[in-house]
Amino acid sequence: MDHRQQRVALNDGHSMPVLGFGTTVPEKAHASEVCVATKLAIEAGFRHIDSAYIYKVEEEVGLAIRSKIADGTVKREDIFYTTKLWPTFSRPELVQHSLEMSLNKLQLDYVDLFLIHFPMPLQPGDKIIPRDENGKLLFETVDLCDTWEAMEKCKEAGLAKSIGVSNFNRRQLEMILNKPGLKYKPVCNQVECHPYLNQSKMLDFCKSKDIVLVAYCTLGSSRDTQWVDPNSPVLLEDPVLSAIAKKHKRTPALIALRYLLQRGIVVLARSFNEKRIKENLQVFDFQLTSEDMKRIDGLNRNCRYNTASYLAGHPDFPFHDEY
Repeated sequence: MDHRQQRVALNDGHSMPVLGFGTTVPEKAHASEVCVATKLAIEAGFRHIDSAYIYKVEEEVGLAIRSKIADGTVKREDIFYTTKLWPTFSRPELVQHSLEMSLNKLQLDYVDLFLIHFPMPLQPGDKIIPRDENGKLLFETVDLCDTWEAMEKCKEAGLAKSIGVSNFNRRQLEMILNKPGLKYKPVCNQVECHPYLNQSKMLDFCKSKDIVLVAYCTLGSSRDTQWVDPNSPVLLEDPVLSAIAKKHKRTPALIALRYLLQRGIVVLARSFNEKRIKENLQVFDFQLTSEDMKRIDGLNRNCRYNTASYLAGHPDFPFHDEY
C-alpha cells in the first residue's frame, strides 16, 4: 500500500485516510479554482476530500472527482468524501433532503461521511444565517437526538457510509452517545485543532469513546477576514515550530501537520497552490521526536481562529465550554 494512503479504522467498520484535502474557498479565490485544486490534490495522492453544503463548491468538487474517475486516476471507492448538514436543515424531515441536494450537486450516489456541521439548529429557509429584523439569530428548538436519528436513516439508506459530528463539545457528544435506542455512534468529531489549540482533553475523551478526532484549521487558518480576527497570532511564524522545521529540513506547516498525525488525529489541509498541495503529502516522510512533541505541546494557548462568532447568540453555542 502507498504510504500516503494511511487510514484510521472507524467504529462502524469503515476506515478514513488520515490526511484530507479541505475545500473551503479562500477569501480572494473563485469557486472554479476549487475544481482545479481538487484535481491537483487527487493527482498528487490525496484520497480524502472534505467539503460541506455551506462552502458552495460541491458542484466543482464533484466535477473534479468524477473527472479523475473518468480518466482512470482513481475509482469511486478510492475516494473518501465528506459533506456536512448545515444547521438550517436540523429538523429531522430536512436531513435526508439536505444530503440529497449535496449528492445532486456532486452527481455521486453516496458520500463516505456525513456530519452535523454545528450543534446549533437554526430556522429553515433560504438564509444561511437566519436573523430577524433586529439582527437577532433565529434559532430552532430541535432536539439534536432527533436530528441524529435522521442521520442514522441516511446511513441505513446507503446515502452515507458513515455519520459523525463537527464542532460538538463533550456535553453535546455525550448527549448523542447516551441517546436511548442509539443505533450508530458518531465515527468522528471534526473540530479546530493545531499547536495553539491542541484539544488534548477533547482528544482523550474521543479516544475513550472510540471516536476519531478530525482537525480543521490545522495550519492556523488562512486569515480570511470573514472568519478570522486579523490580530490573532500567525501560527506558522511561531519560533518553536520554525526551529523544529529547520532541524528536520521541513516547513513549519509540515511540522504542525505531523504533530497532529502523531497524536492519532486525522488532519485536513487546504491549499490551492500546487507546490504546497504536493508538499503537504511529505508529512508521511519523517517523524518528530518525543522531545519535539513535548515542545509543541507547550505552545497550546487555547487560541481559536474560527470562533463562529456569527452563531454566538445561540443557546447551544459549543465553545463556551472548556471542551
